[in-house]
Amino acid sequence: MSRNKSWNELSVVSRWRIAVMGITQLTLQFVALRDLVKRPAAEVRGAKSAWAAASFINFLGPVAYLVFGRMRRVK
Repeated sequence: MSRNKSWNELSVVSRWRIAVMGITQLTLQFVALRDLVKRPAAEVRGAKSAWAAASFINFLGPVAYLVFGRMRRVK
């Protein structure tokens, strides 16, 4: 069984991929949590606290909230 590579053993391309994926994850989570804080509870499907906890699940949580957790605002 091979061991995991350390950061210094990764190629430059691999390091960039990891950095981009990390930044994307943090951005999605920031957007989801910011929307949760600003959106009234009546416009959220389910409990806001549950969606906030779900936002910590990599990619899936924030995307699920942004797609399924919000109700469209009627203007």
